[in-house]
Order: sequence, then structure tokens, then C-alpha cells
Amino acid sequence: MAVLTAQFAAERGGQIALIDEAGETSWSELDARVNRLINGLRARGLAAGDTLVVVAGNGRPWFEIALACAHGGWTYVPANWHFVADELAYLMADAEAALVLVDARFAAATAAALADPRARLVRTVVGIADADGGGVGALADDPRFLAYEALIAGASADEPAEQRLGGPMFYTSGTTGRPKGVRGMLSGGADLGPEVMKIAAAGVAQMIPPTGRTLLCGPFYHSAQWAFNFLPLLAGVSVVMRHKFDAAETLELIDAHGVTNIHLVPTQMKRLLDVPVETRARFSGVSLISAWHGAAPCPPGVKRAMIEWWGPRITEYYGSTEGSIISTITADEWLAKGGSVGRPSPNIEVIVVDDNGRRVADGAEGVLYFRSLSGADFVYHNDTDKTAAAHLAPGVFTTGDVGRLDGDGYLWLTDRKIDMIISGGVNIYPAEIEGVLHLHPAVADAAVIGVPDEEFGENVKGIVQLREGVTGDEAMAAALRAHCREKLARYKIPKSFDFVETIPRSGAGKILKASLREPYWAGRDRRI
Repeated sequence: MAVLTAQFAAERGGQIALIDEAGETSWSELDARVNRLINGLRARGLAAGDTLVVVAGNGRPWFEIALACAHGGWTYVPANWHFVADELAYLMADAEAALVLVDARFAAATAAALADPRARLVRTVVGIADADGGGVGALADDPRFLAYEALIAGASADEPAEQRLGGPMFYTSGTTGRPKGVRGMLSGGADLGPEVMKIAAAGVAQMIPPTGRTLLCGPFYHSAQWAFNFLPLLAGVSVVMRHKFDAAETLELIDAHGVTNIHLVPTQMKRLLDVPVETRARFSGVSLISAWHGAAPCPPGVKRAMIEWWGPRITEYYGSTEGSIISTITADEWLAKGGSVGRPSPNIEVIVVDDNGRRVADGAEGVLYFRSLSGADFVYHNDTDKTAAAHLAPGVFTTGDVGRLDGDGYLWLTDRKIDMIISGGVNIYPAEIEGVLHLHPAVADAAVIGVPDEEFGENVKGIVQLREGVTGDEAMAAALRAHCREKLARYKIPKSFDFVETIPRSGAGKILKASLREPYWAGRDRRI
């Protein structure tokens, strides 16, 4: 049996492990399907150490795939399902993917990406049909294509031999353009057993009731949603999931399924607060024990209103794809220390340094670096320079944030050292967008910044210097948005454009982002 599911199949085989819009899967069914999936993928030539790209929405197959990889020694790359074909083709090439799994909702963009020469290393394409058994479109014409259910049905249910640890490699963008994969110990490639994943699960399980039920209502391709849903599953916590977030439905699901824990981003919290009064009145929430939120700064008014409604169940964390959970703060602590992101986790050392890498005085502001006392570290896939730039010393890394530790040991974030926008809990890197804007023939120079947004925290603004003779008007803005849509996922496209005579740059040619941002953030009590 698969190591990570066998115990639950034996102890509670008839109980439900996974629930999505299309149905339910028991623990025994999950265990059997994972065994078949491991054997089926091996039969297709997938070897330990190979990499898969998964373009799939929230659903039961995603958890089956993640479990199979955890036993097969495979690294899987969760693709952002908003990516267009160009972005997907890049991802397949950079990750050196041997196999691509895609569900019907994203078949068109994935088929176009697979036709790109950059995807030539892909040997097998596995398509997950829609509820009616179809929807894979052009994928079915690819000679590498195999149907997901046919793969499982045709594989042996025998216990997979030589089970070996595999796991996720999440892609995160950067200040120089294209995203890079974050490869850590759990990503696979080392000669370790799948039991290692249980150790990671145990850490999260301490934060979640062991016999509880978690609600996945954000994209599984995000590392936080993976951590707060997949890792609890490995501790025996069942998962209810929805592909899209709907505030009113979320409240209904919590009550209907006895949900004990949920992960939210501030935008979702704002939408929960905005549901009609009668919808809120129907919500009991009696089963809910913990509501975790992070991924982006939360407006104080939203945080306070959620605490008034849901009480001490609201807990915030600060973390990153590279460094997992760094600090946490309870509702009561936040009310006393409003604005802090909490005390560092016991296994995390926080190091605050100046621009020259020297430690600052206690309580002073500086660039934040972190060291895991467990020795855990990461590298950026295919990018030694970026890996080196993120480290002060081996095992000592930065997320690019600026902040301080107060006298009580609480961590405060005050600014960002890196050029990044966080909109609705999603990291957006201006350099990638600027690179696309520069390809437009009307653009002489361009900068992209984050400006305040009451719902999303920040939104994306393009500041453009046009070539001589070109008029900066709404028609030009529409043309630039259309140009961006060809190369970028929708959430990266600037919501607005300002046209200027000159983009300010330093003597070294660097865009002076601080001066561009200042007019939009003036008078606010935060810079991020």
C-alpha cells in the first residue's frame, strides 16, 4: 500500500477523505487510486527524479497526483491555471518536464503550449476529462496523449515497489523577469522515503485538529494552500474543496461539512465581510476551530472586523514559498500588537541587517533574513545567481522584506527591498510585465508599480513613456492591455496606465521606483 495513505485506508477506509463539486472519495478508494496511479505512471516510463507539470484546478485528482508523486520520487510543478500558452511553454521548458497533466478546463492553453518547441522534452500528456467525460479538445490529438481515468483503470493495484519521496517545486517570479522554481528538501530528487513528508505534515498538524476537516477555497497551485490542505490530509484530515471562491457558499460549506479549519487571504476576508446581512445571520460556524490567513498584508479594518465576527479563531502567519511559515500571531496578540506579524516560530531565527549585511541594533529596521534551525534550505532551479542573491550565508535567506523585531520579540514588516506587488495574495513581479511592455513598438520606456487598492491591497499600474509622436490616451492604454494579454496571465496585466514624458532613472540606469510610488502612497500609514 502507499505509505502515506495505507494507515487511514485500514483504520477508516469507509470514511470520506476528499470532497469536491463532482463527488466524494473515501480513504480506501483514495489509497487504491494512488497505488494505481503510481504504477500507471511508472509503466509510462516516468522514473524517480523526473518532473511533472500539473495544470489542474482544485479537485480530487490534484490530491491523487500529489500523493502519487510523494511515493514515486517525482517532482511536480503546480502551474498557475491563469497562465497563457507562452507562460506554460516556458514553465515546461524550465522545469524540464517529462510529463504534463492537465484538466479539461485548461486544455486549450495547454495544447497551445505543448505545440511550442520549448515543450519538446514532454514525453507524455495526461488529460483529466470534465464531468461529462470530455472537454480535452486538441489534447486528444496529441500522439503523447493518455486519458487520466484510463491510466488508472489500466494500472496494477499492487503495492508500489521502492517508494521514494517526491514533492512540489513551486514557481515564484523575481525582479529579473521569468519565474524560477523553488526546490527544497520535499521537492524530491534525494534518496529519501515518503515518510519524510509525514514530518512536514506533523508540523502543520499541530495547528489543525487531527480529526478535523479543512476547506480548500483558494488555488492549490499556491504554496500556502498546498501546505494548509495537502499536509493536513497526510495527518488524516479530510478536505472539502471548491475550484472558485464564493463568499456566501464558503459560509454554507463550513456549516454543511463541519469544517474545522480554513486558509484565507485578505481579499477573501473582505468578501466574506461583504455578504448580505441575512447570509451572515444564517452562518453558525460552530465547527470552525481555526481560520488562518496570510500571503499578503491585511488592512487593519478588515482584520478587526473579522475578529469581531469570528473571534479568537483568526490567526495570522507570515511566510514564503522559500521559507514556509516564519511567524504567527493570534487574534488576541494582534489586538494588542496591531500591525505585527507575530513571534517567529521556534525553529526560525530572524536576522536583521543593513544594506551592507551587518546586523543592526536591537529594534532597528533593516533587511530581514531567516535561518531554519532544522537546517532546511532551498535553491532556485536553474539559477545559481538568484540563489546566491537570496542568501546572506548558507541557510540564511531573505524574502526581500524590510522590518524589525521589537523588545517583546514580535516581528514587524515595514517595506519591501525587492520590487514586488502583492495583489489579492498573489505575488506579481514588475520586471516580467515591464519586459512585455518594452516589446510594444509604441513604448520607449516603461515601469510597473503597485498602487493602493482597498480590496486587493495593491493593484498593478503601468507607467509608460511613449515614443515621439504617439498619443497617450485610453485607446493607447487599451492597445497595451491587449498586447499584454498575449504574453501574460490576466492578473499580471496593468489595471491602469499613466503616460509620462520620462521614466526617472538613476545614473546607473535603474528605475527610481520610490519616486514613482510616492504620490500614490502619500498620506497612508503603510508602504506595502
